[in-house]
Amino acid sequence: MDHDFLTYVLIGFIAQLIDGALGMAYGATSTTLLLSAGLAPAVASGTVHLAEIGTCLASGTAHWRFGNVDWRVVRLMAVPGALGAFAGAVALSSISAESAEPVTATILFLLGVYVLVRFLRPADAAKLERPTGRPLPWFALGPLGLFAGFMDAAGGGGWGPIGTPALLSSGRLPPRKVIGSTDTSEFLVAVGASAGFLVGLSLSEIDFGVVAALLLAGLLAAPIAAWLVRLVPARILGAAVGGFICLTNAQTLGKTVGLEGGELVAGYVVICLAWAACLAIAIGAVVRRDALRSHGPTGGTSAPARP
Repeated sequence: MDHDFLTYVLIGFIAQLIDGALGMAYGATSTTLLLSAGLAPAVASGTVHLAEIGTCLASGTAHWRFGNVDWRVVRLMAVPGALGAFAGAVALSSISAESAEPVTATILFLLGVYVLVRFLRPADAAKLERPTGRPLPWFALGPLGLFAGFMDAAGGGGWGPIGTPALLSSGRLPPRKVIGSTDTSEFLVAVGASAGFLVGLSLSEIDFGVVAALLLAGLLAAPIAAWLVRLVPARILGAAVGGFICLTNAQTLGKTVGLEGGELVAGYVVICLAWAACLAIAIGAVVRRDALRSHGPTGGTSAPARP
């Protein structure tokens, strides 16, 4: 049990590092790793969301103290998100593990692709750096929260991968406000999903030792993640996480579509090559951006900043 506990602590630690640096992918990463460890989809997602009640509360409190929260966004997204998460949890709990596994793997794989695309697109990167500051429309935030909450519970992750890029791509909030508001509102989403799983699952199916391990790891990793985000650019982290999620769900997805043996290996090779290419693109984009900032677009030294 000690070995298993340490394994789950490591899973939670890695997932929280990623989530704290990107504002997304805690659910997708930890659910993917728990599925790889042998947990059923509904049990894995339920376990993750129970742990997230504590980690999201701690993360939201920290963001609030640092002034990273737009409470209007939290108010308009959190309640629809909790309702969507409750519905998604009940839906996932109502189908068998054998039926749920390929569905969950497909959703997670697509989320991985989505994260890759959003962090590689130059237009999204430009919006990250130049937010307009205009308020986000209220009629868009509610449906966004409802959909992201449902996908978060039903797919084992989705609140961050859907909500964070959508808010970033609007170009209206600075990245710290997007990440802080998303993480803070996720507390209610975790509560809604956990309530749904407790309705659809028996308490005996939840291993609260795993919940405790994930919670402990999340609390330990949160301050390190805040430090890590200053060192590794978000585009590189996004490319790394998106490819990792795709790769770890590829086996289940491949078997679902009938791939076996050499075909499955070939699929892994294709995904690894695509992942390497995406990482190279992300690293190259960051290097070019930093070079332009340091030397200016013509290769000379940059002009002095205006007062």
